[in-house]
Amino acid sequence: MPIDMHAHYVPPRIIDVLRERGAALGIEVIDRAGSCPCLAFAHVKPRPFFPRLLEAESARIASMDGNGISRQVLSMWADVFGYGLPARQAIGWHQLMNESLAATCGRRPDRFSWFASGPLPDAAAAARELERCVKELGASGGMVAANVEGVNLGNLPLDEYWAAAQQLGVPVFIHPAQPESLPRTALFGLNPIVQYTFDTTLTLGSLMFSGVLDRFPALDLVVSHGGGALPYLVGRFDVMNVRMERAHQHNVAMQSPSDYLRRFHYDTILHDPDALRYLAAKVGTDRLVLGSDDPFPPMDADPLASLAAAGFDATQVAQIAEANPRRLLRLAA
Repeated sequence: MPIDMHAHYVPPRIIDVLRERGAALGIEVIDRAGSCPCLAFAHVKPRPFFPRLLEAESARIASMDGNGISRQVLSMWADVFGYGLPARQAIGWHQLMNESLAATCGRRPDRFSWFASGPLPDAAAAARELERCVKELGASGGMVAANVEGVNLGNLPLDEYWAAAQQLGVPVFIHPAQPESLPRTALFGLNPIVQYTFDTTLTLGSLMFSGVLDRFPALDLVVSHGGGALPYLVGRFDVMNVRMERAHQHNVAMQSPSDYLRRFHYDTILHDPDALRYLAAKVGTDRLVLGSDDPFPPMDADPLASLAAAGFDATQVAQIAEANPRRLLRLAA
């Protein structure tokens, strides 16, 4: 029963609600003739949706069946998290997203689980929302963007949120976000190819060096796209950990970066069997989870085939595609 840990979905109900009361949340729905609507926030350019992100639940299940996926863990689109919204509006926006995802998954609990988002600039409010979603709405964990308005997670006072996740015993899924392309990534698809993966890499470095992993030793973190570049730059991380001026750089890590590699779980979305085998050799197959990034353009259209192409045997495939996700999600066999 393969479980896809990295998939995105926006319940269409959210758009309908925003059309009625989006102004109160600081969000405007912009309808475009012959196309999907956009969400407009005051602090970023409008974010256009596309049909499969808003598709019917039955259509999503049909595509899962076509790929042999028994369950998807749904999360919202990090680019519309609206971390720049005023506090009251941000809380209301994340409550709407979470309640909508909970309703979707509640209709098909045999096929869907979900990760809750939160107003991360306010760690206390985000922690309370995570607790509400896990205890009352059935969320399997939390989801955070890899940066908050351009600031790495390890640079922010988020200990109350990390503590809540650790206390609840649920994973936190870290996903990159870059709502507006940077000048150097505006063309050639470099925003999703490069900027997203290095967004993840930068924030993982900040979590290691700022001591978050030391302060929360039981915190489970799931990272997107094979960990960005971290597993492949870890030697450089190790060298600089020793050679940098640690006090000046605020480096309080108690271990070397390579020692922290197995503190993370990594999805399998690498699109290259050699890279996936390398990742498995570095961190072990017990730290890998199946992922597709469905339905975004860089998605792995057949994640189980990717495991086969990487040469994993049947036991390893079962571990990556089912056992590891079940353990993290606390799903009974």
